[in-house]
Amino acid sequence: MSEETPRPLLQGAKALVTGMANEHSIAYGCAKAFAELGAELAITYADDKTRGYVEPLAQALKAPIFMPLDVTRPEQLDAVFEAIERQWGGLDILVHSIAWAPKSDLQGGLLDSSAAGFGLAMDISCHSFVRMARLAAPLMNNGGTLFAMSYYGANKVVPNYNLMGPVKAALEACCRYLAYELGPKGIRVHAISPGPLKTRAASGLKDFDLMLNEAARRAPLGELVDIMDVGFTCAYLATPYARRLSGETLYVDGGVNIMA
Repeated sequence: MSEETPRPLLQGAKALVTGMANEHSIAYGCAKAFAELGAELAITYADDKTRGYVEPLAQALKAPIFMPLDVTRPEQLDAVFEAIERQWGGLDILVHSIAWAPKSDLQGGLLDSSAAGFGLAMDISCHSFVRMARLAAPLMNNGGTLFAMSYYGANKVVPNYNLMGPVKAALEACCRYLAYELGPKGIRVHAISPGPLKTRAASGLKDFDLMLNEAARRAPLGELVDIMDVGFTCAYLATPYARRLSGETLYVDGGVNIMA
């Protein structure tokens, strides 16, 4: 394998990173890690408000493709992948770091969640990854790696995580089934489960500071993780060194997940 391994490890790789909102985003940590290992980037932003925060980051990372992407608008999703095919001719890495639920449904208990709110959360936070995979797969002629961001609350009850627990559980299941369906094409799929991080998305969770403090207290390593820990984990998994790994849910949480 050493003769085939590029230096830097992702030299020449093309990576699409979605869901970046600002410099605190998990998506930014992934993009920065990919760039440090030699990958070329396509970066998306959700709306005009977010663009002001993301565009300077995309420019600093020298991303040649920078486009809007609201996953509820099929024409924007199609446009991103058409631009990638037109400019690059292929794709090697995809990061889906998108999650959303109506605030009223997110901050109430699961029992009180509305059908409409639950459906929106599932569509944006979960099925949009399936839609991206469908568009990405034909561009991954030499194989590739797909990532989706999950959380510990997908498998164990985390107070105040509410309806996002079942949604993330569905997302992890989608990763496993996509890994099975796309494996013959050499495409690997992983769910990444970071510990709690101070991101814009997490700010909508009730008592989030308590979750941070509890994670730091329980972690065997005794500290919280950061976005670069997540980014470099994804970068490693996208390299030839992880070529036989697929369908995993990988915890990047300082070891919190092993604790009773």
